Amino acid sequence: MTFSSLVLPLLLAGTAAIGLGRRVDIYAALTRGAEEGLHTLLRIVPALVGLLTAVGMFRASGAMELFSGLLAPVLTALGIPAETAPLMLVRPVSGSGALAVATDLITRFGPDSYIGRVAAVMLGSTETTFYTIAVYFGSAGIHRTRHAVPAALTADLVGFAASALAVRLFFPV
Repeated sequence: MTFSSLVLPLLLAGTAAIGLGRRVDIYAALTRGAEEGLHTLLRIVPALVGLLTAVGMFRASGAMELFSGLLAPVLTALGIPAETAPLMLVRPVSGSGALAVATDLITRFGPDSYIGRVAAVMLGSTETTFYTIAVYFGSAGIHRTRHAVPAALTADLVGFAASALAVRLFFPV
């Protein structure tokens, strides 16, 4: 038995011991936390449903292919493979959608290809921005995101460009 397999049980036992030492009703605290979690879930579900619906509509409408075609010359000039354009469009909105696009790229071009490596690094270097904002801001009851969305999208763009650069530097062709 390794230490890593004991971490979670030790953490739970330690938390229970500290709660008992402080004379906290652990069961009541657990049920109160679960209730708060359900209330949070109810606040964020509408935003998530809207977000997932928008992603489905974007892909089904053919807009992704249109935008990918328009972005291809710019991406090529920046040294980013044009084939990763769909991944760059989907990643800020949907993690599962981005994983599906990356899986397709890796299947088509191979895991050791430049495109496959860039797609993999892009997945690890960027965030599902709109999903994260919907969850965190929705759970906190924040309705105006102000500078959060532009700053997060800028970080995603830097992550996309840095991914292509890192693959070129660390895996020269």
